[in-house]
Amino acid sequence: MAVAVQTLLHDKPLRWASLAIETDIAAIEAEWRAFEARALVTPYQAYGWVRPFVETVGAAHGMEFRYALLRDGEGALCALLPLVITRRSGIRFAEFIGGKHANYHMGLYAPEFAAGLDAGSAAAMLTEIGRTVGGLDALIFVNQPAQWQGTANPAALLAAGPSPSRAYKLALISGDGEATLKRSMSSHARKKLKNKRSRFADFGSSALVRARTRDEIARAVNAFLNQKAERFRRMGVPDPFAEPAMRAFLAAAASDGSREAPAVELYTLDLGGVCVATYVGAVQGPHFSGMATSFDMTSETVRTSPGELLLADLIRLKCDEGFAVFDLGVGEARYKTSFCDDHDDLVDSFLPLTLKGRLFVRVAQAKRALKRRIKSSPAALRLAQRASGWLRRGALSEE
Repeated sequence: MAVAVQTLLHDKPLRWASLAIETDIAAIEAEWRAFEARALVTPYQAYGWVRPFVETVGAAHGMEFRYALLRDGEGALCALLPLVITRRSGIRFAEFIGGKHANYHMGLYAPEFAAGLDAGSAAAMLTEIGRTVGGLDALIFVNQPAQWQGTANPAALLAAGPSPSRAYKLALISGDGEATLKRSMSSHARKKLKNKRSRFADFGSSALVRARTRDEIARAVNAFLNQKAERFRRMGVPDPFAEPAMRAFLAAAASDGSREAPAVELYTLDLGGVCVATYVGAVQGPHFSGMATSFDMTSETVRTSPGELLLADLIRLKCDEGFAVFDLGVGEARYKTSFCDDHDDLVDSFLPLTLKGRLFVRVAQAKRALKRRIKSSPAALRLAQRASGWLRRGALSEE
């Protein structure tokens, strides 16, 4: 049953008239989808992405969700923040929904509302949300785009500093994938990709396939999860996709039962009917965001980089479909810098609400700053990776 808290804000010259906290995502579907069509929103705050996550991964982990809705004097939405409540070390704080599975963490904002906020009014807005949710020690918002579609992200105005990594992207030329790749990639990178394509063709005919039916989606999800499991097994690190809820989330998000287009699309590169690479993307409006990719490490095609070939085909497809932006997500990787000629700056914001929250925020900020310094230093990153590997091997040997 939905529980809403209404708070009227008449005593401050703020740009919204009321705030409500909702607990039932199904109850606000129509309003969310209508707002999404005109709001500043990333693919990871689309209703079709958030609800499957809430009902699968969220349910499996007993997550507690809150949805903050700010309205103007006429009752129209001007902002919607989808939040998850996290408890850690005796601290209760709110984050944006999605965790590491979401590349961008942000609220949904009416463009004119976001443009009218400065750091002071954004802080007042977030503080009021935190207090109305109740029982929170802090708001922790990481991996936020500093701006979206040319407008400053309100919560990012309070940023303590840049996130450890950035997000890589490229603008698409409508109807011309070849021109897009020629612009975004160096001539050397394009030549290497062409050679890989030629060697890959020696194995036989191939096809880029989008999974649409229930059976196709199940096949693509199964291939993706199996390929990821093998990848992480060889790396000796935990597989973040291993839990059954992730399978349920991907299947549900890619086959949205509503009349709306699914928020997640699944693609495979098939060679002779066998999947040798997969790609999972989140979609919102003209933006396609790469969530994850995988390839069959046991296939004889592995030296031809089938994952990169799939990505090139997908970029061409999205150009043909009229998409405007294709991002490859957060984090550094050689193939990302090879394909992309642009990036989104990401920032972290920490807003303490209690004394405990202030102490927790200091520690959280220090950890993020250390992670950023390590990632910015190749030598430090290699040392950290080695140390992590030693610790994992030691833990496994004790089991």
